[in-house]
Amino acid sequence: MERMLMKPKVAFFDFACCEGCQLQVANLGEALLDILGAIDVVEFREVMSEKWDKNYDVAIVEGSITDEHAEQRIRKIRDRSAVLIAYGSCATIGGVNGMKNSFVLDEIRQSVYGKDYQLFDSKKTRPIHQVVKVDYFINGCPVYHPEVIEVLKCALRGVPYAVPDNPVCSECKLNENVCMYDRGVACLGPWTKAGCNSWCINNGNICYGCRGMVTNPARNGANDIMARYDLNFDLIRNKFDMYNKCSEEDKNG
Repeated sequence: MERMLMKPKVAFFDFACCEGCQLQVANLGEALLDILGAIDVVEFREVMSEKWDKNYDVAIVEGSITDEHAEQRIRKIRDRSAVLIAYGSCATIGGVNGMKNSFVLDEIRQSVYGKDYQLFDSKKTRPIHQVVKVDYFINGCPVYHPEVIEVLKCALRGVPYAVPDNPVCSECKLNENVCMYDRGVACLGPWTKAGCNSWCINNGNICYGCRGMVTNPARNGANDIMARYDLNFDLIRNKFDMYNKCSEEDKNG
């Protein structure tokens, strides 16, 4: 009975990332106060002194796995957590850190660390789910406030959350945006998972593919777009590499 009356213990962790998604959570405003009324935040380095509790009801993890120490640490967090949420592009799809997977690892290490690069461990970038089991995903760079709240509600209730698997274009149309292609700009909306309410396009930017690719893209429609606007396939592919390089590992099993 006492356990049922206790608030769920929630912890936030970060790996290789800019910590921008944690900042998004800290900036939830009044919604954050409502969330804090329902949970007990036991670790959150962005807003409080870090401390290590034995076990967590929910662990919310930002960042990708890029070295041996990070791999060991995420496994310990997984072992101590009833539910693990990966949030932000770095955690869910590898994010911008995945771009290093296009290069020889030792060359990247030497470029970053100089002549003593061998003293610094580095591995191929991996999103969280390529290392441990992930229960919920919150995509985006940074994460979208309403989705953070919705996924956390689902996790606390123990019900599934389905990441939208339709393209950003579907939301863009509902928001009555002028298509970026009609403006002469290449946008990754036709291939990228929705769920952000076409956030970037609403504010005059393009979609960079930060939410990952839809499972079954409309290839004929995409080919029509590329042909109509005389787009180079390599250009589109290179744009996707900014966030989605690690997804090749998922395709290869």
